[in-house]
Amino acid sequence: MRIVVVVVLIAIIVSLFSALVFLYRDKGRGTRIVKALALRVALSVGLFAFLMIAYHLGWIGPRGLR
Repeated sequence: MRIVVVVVLIAIIVSLFSALVFLYRDKGRGTRIVKALALRVALSVGLFAFLMIAYHLGWIGPRGLR
């Protein structure tokens, strides 16, 4: 479980920094920035939903990941 959460958090950070790179390269004119930020939001919502489902199923407890 910890590996999954850490990998998704790293993917969120990579997506955020790729949007920053696209902002400088495209000078705010391209759609790659929007796509990278949309991916970041989707990953964040997906991680939140995964954690809520994992808690409901008992995969994680109130004290954290097992």
